[in-house]
Amino acid sequence: MVSNRNWLILFAVSLLCSSMLLFLLHYGIFHDAHHILVYTLHDIAFLPIEVLLVTLILHQMLERQATKNKLNKLNMVIGVFFSELGTPLMRFFSSHDPQYQEKKHFYSSINTWNHALYASKLREAKKSAYQVQISCADLIELRAILIEKEDFLVRILENPTLLEHEAFTDVLQAVFHLTEELKHRGDCSDLPDSDIRHLSGDITRGYSHMIPVWISYLEYLKINYPYLFSLAARTNPFTEKEDAVVRE
Repeated sequence: MVSNRNWLILFAVSLLCSSMLLFLLHYGIFHDAHHILVYTLHDIAFLPIEVLLVTLILHQMLERQATKNKLNKLNMVIGVFFSELGTPLMRFFSSHDPQYQEKKHFYSSINTWNHALYASKLREAKKSAYQVQISCADLIELRAILIEKEDFLVRILENPTLLEHEAFTDVLQAVFHLTEELKHRGDCSDLPDSDIRHLSGDITRGYSHMIPVWISYLEYLKINYPYLFSLAARTNPFTEKEDAVVRE
């Protein structure tokens, strides 16, 4: 079996031989070496411009379009995640956050943010401290939510597009890990304080990874799909209750 490197060498040699044969055929027909040299030099002189046009400009345009297509596909997956599981989890986590009122104030005006404010809020969200205080009763409720969506999580993790978004991959891994932790604890009705603290740490990890991805996704929706952004803003998890009804 021919290796990839040998195949490239063979292909390059065949192209050079084809070019030489065509030059010889041209000379055999017209007997004009001067004409061959003039046009050969002309083609060689144009080669750097051709490289500039094809490699730097056309390639960049195609790569930019491919990146945009990948981003669109990835954000579709992110949107499905937040619709099915992410937003309910953020609402659950925020309701057990001792700093809920501060975060509620912080995120209550997402529909009025511009690009500069989204960038600023994203930086602040990444630096913010997160904490979730839970009880055994809370864990029972959370376990039921996660186990119900376990197959959904597995299907999303199988999507190869996720390799393009490290932050979202971290979110899924944190949520999946939390699901596994709770699944192995039965009904979670009688756990020691040490284990509840451990699970609170797992919850906080998922919570802290999820919010920056959510902010980036909201900005993407606001720019590209305002009607989807409108619904996301109305179902903001940092509100007292979800209300999708348009009231203004």
